[in-house]
Amino acid sequence: MIEHQAMEIKIPETTMRKDEEEEDEQPLSPAARVFHAPEFNCYVISVIGVKKKIEPDVIMEGLKQTLIRHPRFSSKMVSRRNENGQTQIWVRTNVVVSDHVIVPDIQTQNIENANADKFLESYVSDLTLIPLDTSKPLWELHLLDLKTSDAENVAVLKFHHSLGDGMSLMALVLACMRKTSNPDELPTLPNQNRSSSRSSRLKAGSRGDFRFLWLIMALWSAIMLVLNTMCDALEFIATAMFLKDTETPIKGDFRLSKHKRMSLVHRTVSLDDIKLIKNTMNMTVNDVVLGVTQAGLSQYLETRYGEKKKKLGEDQRNSNHMPKIIRLRSAILDLSDMMAKGSKCRWGNWIGYIVFPFSIGLRKDPLEHLRSAKRIIDRKKNSLEAALTFIVGKLMIKSFGVKMTANIINRALSNTTMSFSNLIGPIEEISFFGHPIAYMAPSVYGHPHALTMHFQSYMNKMTISLTVDPTVISDTHRLLDNWEESLQNIKAAVQERGSIH
Repeated sequence: MIEHQAMEIKIPETTMRKDEEEEDEQPLSPAARVFHAPEFNCYVISVIGVKKKIEPDVIMEGLKQTLIRHPRFSSKMVSRRNENGQTQIWVRTNVVVSDHVIVPDIQTQNIENANADKFLESYVSDLTLIPLDTSKPLWELHLLDLKTSDAENVAVLKFHHSLGDGMSLMALVLACMRKTSNPDELPTLPNQNRSSSRSSRLKAGSRGDFRFLWLIMALWSAIMLVLNTMCDALEFIATAMFLKDTETPIKGDFRLSKHKRMSLVHRTVSLDDIKLIKNTMNMTVNDVVLGVTQAGLSQYLETRYGEKKKKLGEDQRNSNHMPKIIRLRSAILDLSDMMAKGSKCRWGNWIGYIVFPFSIGLRKDPLEHLRSAKRIIDRKKNSLEAALTFIVGKLMIKSFGVKMTANIINRALSNTTMSFSNLIGPIEEISFFGHPIAYMAPSVYGHPHALTMHFQSYMNKMTISLTVDPTVISDTHRLLDNWEESLQNIKAAVQERGSIH
């Protein structure tokens, strides 16, 4: 999970330098091989709105100077047999940019406003059914001359997840962009200064007579770290074996069909509203986003259960239509902070999973959703769950092979309800080869969840991207409405609480 702080760091240029490029042939990492397994074939897709009409020739020329210089975007995947059996390697190849850039002929005469938004949603959803050509590097860029409600034109980037995790790809894509205010400068990101306040407290607590108390607290913290990690490990094992979430209206069943057409939609809200709540409640952006998500999901499920009861002709007098106990957990992707380590970036899939239990239910006080989410997050922070799942995953691949590991991960995720991730974006307006960006809406599909929620900050905005199975969740915009309504309710409660005090 990513926390937003005030300091800034620059995107490292090392991702684009030829003197650090890899050799012509490299084996796929264990995680990359898992992402190519049929049980876990994942893609990253990002919708990027721009503020001017796209010039394809300018974009393609820019890609020649940036993106295709990176080894992963100029290599194709090749399967070969060796003494140990079948192996997969990245092989450098000559990239013809025009083979990767698609400019569809869109008849825009009768496409206006809401119709354009629906056309974009349909276009992107269709892409989820089309696999990338493995005879070429596994990426493509679609340039749409389509004016939507929130952008003049739209670009859609599609990568195979084996190229890298979200943080790796974000670093590389942003390295292709520049500040609109200064075309010679790379974008800047907020720094993630997670431990400064904690370390200052520890230093303060270690003075004089408080040293003994500090030692006791440190010992207790270490004991809780071990206990929490053991409990989380046991829960993950149980989830992979038998522990399933409640069958709610947002939980899909991927046992019948693994390759489905997914719907991708997005909504942009004010990041300032989120920061207002964060500062007033003394929380992090992650705390607020997860708390609002819990409130939005609760409201959405209440509506869906109420509609189900009405359809069945059941008694509607009970104000709460949901079951009293709902187990609804999200697999939160905890990404390596590769950008926070100066210029020495680690490229690849550095992903650990955190199983986050949402406390679903209606609350009289909307701020209770924030408090309960923060309690769970604070407890999860005092655990090595993400690191453990990452290390165990690598050991499993070495011991049992890719196919069995992919099956185990797929089973564990199938027994949870959804996926959740959050990435930091630039703090000022940036341009994509001279095209100022209005928003970025990245997401992922191919894993066994009917709902994936991704949050992407950019300037003073936060974009919520939903990837859903439309056979499970057919009213995706209602879910976005519930999320935005929950944000406003919590903001109003925070402001009211502040005025009272």
